[in-house]
Amino acid sequence: MITDYAIETAGLEKIYPARFRGREVRAVSNLSLRVPAGVKYGLLGPNGAGKTTFVKMLLSAVHPSAGSARIYGRDARLAEARRPVGYLPENQRFPTYLTGSGMLDFYGALSGLGVRERRQRIPEFLDMVGLATWGAVRIKKYSKGMLQRLGLAQALIHHPTLLILDEPTDGVDPVGRREIREILDRLTGKGVTIFINSHLLAEVESFCEHVAIMRKGRLVLEGRINDLLAGGGYCVTASNVSEVALNEIRRMGGSSMTAAPGVSIQCPTREHANLVIDKIRAAGGFIESFTQAGGSLEDLFLRATASDDHMSERAA
Repeated sequence: MITDYAIETAGLEKIYPARFRGREVRAVSNLSLRVPAGVKYGLLGPNGAGKTTFVKMLLSAVHPSAGSARIYGRDARLAEARRPVGYLPENQRFPTYLTGSGMLDFYGALSGLGVRERRQRIPEFLDMVGLATWGAVRIKKYSKGMLQRLGLAQALIHHPTLLILDEPTDGVDPVGRREIREILDRLTGKGVTIFINSHLLAEVESFCEHVAIMRKGRLVLEGRINDLLAGGGYCVTASNVSEVALNEIRRMGGSSMTAAPGVSIQCPTREHANLVIDKIRAAGGFIESFTQAGGSLEDLFLRATASDDHMSERAA
């Protein structure tokens, strides 16, 4: 199936029952997201935002309570849909009695690679991640940074077209981080989609082209980083905004980033922001904040997650 998106979700939710009757934990709520194929995409959010649960639903390690997820247009629940995916979890648990080469041989076999392919690729990928002289060493002697490098080799050995990385540079020194970024840059040059779940805002800002921010299981901001940070301007956040009003705002030239239960709108000038505010109020929406935009991804992250709290209070 031909599609322009590596990942598509619609109304994705995960609800866990709590110990007390009548209560539940909504880990992911009504999350709809599209990740274009061939881009470097960053998923951000505070601890407990639902990022890892979202990734696990993509990989069918967790079954959604509602909604759907597709990988390159195919239902993510199908094993065939997940074949082009490489995955590096945040807390990988590799068998420590194996050598680096033995571990890659094991995971290569799980990925469906034949013996000859594995023999050819293992030295290549160990060298790629800077572990060429460590292949015969048992994993129990690896440092945290070396384990991350080995995990990246594991995720890449079957040549995936979608690479999902959870904190890929955790425990890696600055030189190693730069080397990993260079490896990933080469992959995107070959059409591989990189989806990174990370807390390192500065690193995501320097590496990724698109970003999504989650807060309390909801998507609160999404878009191209350059668009979100471009040229200052103003940011209007609002709740109870109808889809009709959003479409009108988009036609006015406002860059809107859907949030649940509200929306953030990037406006190039103060005059444009006032027109957007008038349109929202006329449609019965509520203005939550009006701030000067620009700055770093960290500034954007703090505004987005803080505005989400205000929107939740208003919605309640």
